[in-house]
Amino acid sequence: MRAPCPVLVADAVGVVVEANARAAALFPEPLRGARLADVAPSWLAEAHQRVVLTGEDSTEPVRGRHAQWSLEGHATLGPDGTVVWWLADDTERARTQAALRSEQERNAFLTEASTQMLASLNLDRCTELAVTLAAEHLADAAVLVAPAAGKRHPLAIGFDGSVSHRSLQMDPSTVPGLAEALQGFPPVPSRWIDPAVLPDWAVPDGFTGPVGSVVVTPLPGPGFPAGALILLRRSGRDAFGPAEETFARVFAARAGAALSAARLYQGQADVTATLMADLLPPLLRQAQGVEFAGGYRTAKDTERVGGDFYDVHPGAGPDDEILAVLGDVCGKGLDAAVLTGKIRNTLQALLPMADDHQKLLALLNGALINSRHTRFATLVLASVLRQGSLTRLRLTSAGHPAPLILRRDGTVREAATSGTLIGVLPDIRSTTVEASLAPGETCLLFTDGVTEAKGGPLGEAMFGEERLRAALGECAGLPAEAVVERVQMLVSEWIDDNRHDDIAVMAITAPHTTHLAAVDGHTPGRYTA
Repeated sequence: MRAPCPVLVADAVGVVVEANARAAALFPEPLRGARLADVAPSWLAEAHQRVVLTGEDSTEPVRGRHAQWSLEGHATLGPDGTVVWWLADDTERARTQAALRSEQERNAFLTEASTQMLASLNLDRCTELAVTLAAEHLADAAVLVAPAAGKRHPLAIGFDGSVSHRSLQMDPSTVPGLAEALQGFPPVPSRWIDPAVLPDWAVPDGFTGPVGSVVVTPLPGPGFPAGALILLRRSGRDAFGPAEETFARVFAARAGAALSAARLYQGQADVTATLMADLLPPLLRQAQGVEFAGGYRTAKDTERVGGDFYDVHPGAGPDDEILAVLGDVCGKGLDAAVLTGKIRNTLQALLPMADDHQKLLALLNGALINSRHTRFATLVLASVLRQGSLTRLRLTSAGHPAPLILRRDGTVREAATSGTLIGVLPDIRSTTVEASLAPGETCLLFTDGVTEAKGGPLGEAMFGEERLRAALGECAGLPAEAVVERVQMLVSEWIDDNRHDDIAVMAITAPHTTHLAAVDGHTPGRYTA
């Protein structure tokens, strides 16, 4: 029987009745007269039984392994019940399909890994994802060595489904290829190294059995290194091959990009937080027993700083005036916030002149006019001094809504101070008035974001000064913090979801406590709060 491929003929009971020379070469056992199940692979004998039982030729080829080959069998049913099996070598096709399937799985893994790692800009989270994925899909354990922070290298160790962190002062040159990998640029290829030279710190605690193979691969970043990845496999597992080394390098490139992005974001976030600290409204506390409380809300809830600001500067000594400032810069957002920072810094520098509000405002006006900004500002100054049971105030407005003074009986009056804007004209005018607060009385400073807040039943009415006065009148006797919270709550309810300006409120409340006389009758004595 001549054919270009191995051919077997078996009868209905599975006995080989004929075979060609190619079949004889493929199956070394004597074929003629032997049972097919004894001389051929089990998958072929089982397929023969199915063809005999159904009495139909197989429409789909059957496939299976024999020795080092992958075979494909096609059955032809003869009129006498015999079945002719045409066998073809499809080892190369099976190998190609397996390689294609493996490549598809790797691409799917790399896509998913990139999605997960780039989904977070948290550096710790990104690091843990990188070592976890590497340990699960590339090796038995993974150690991520980050660039040195000072003299120590942060390590993230992924093993057995968990990640541990540590910081280590070590010499990267003790691990072949690690120092080069940490340089990051120019890129260096992965390095297979002898597991025997691996230092103890590179082997996770609980890693049972000897390390069979190790590969070190860089984590390249955009211009600066993101670290290096050490992959470890146990001795009973296949060592890293060239294809796996390439796969690990591709994974490391994606992990390095994600880590670099997270590290860059963290650096920028740290810088922003440092710069932002001087722009955020301060936390107000008591000074000389006088209560100071502030409330702040930006025009957009997604922003932390805006154009409104307030500050309280305690005097140098216990008998010196306290300077409270509340202001409003034209505009919103970061640009306005930057100018508020300059105004606050300028006022800080001008504190020695705080006893003369007009002079202080004139110097501030000159500084703003000479700056590159075209924005202007309004503000109100309040110099506060506690004298006996009274709290003395000197109030000066520079184009700002006049402060409201809340008496113990609930009456509210406006301080008769007024003035011009800051940063518009070379000369400014302002009027300073004096007032005093009895124990429990409050002076409220506020920006126009309060009175001009639009809302109400129809959404277009302003909160207005009359409504503010009425709300403040209900706060008689309350501490400063409660007054601020009450005003803020009413304004927020009035605004609801409507757009609004920056809002700032500051309450200055005279303490309910009394001044104690000095024991010796000469010194100023002290306050109970």
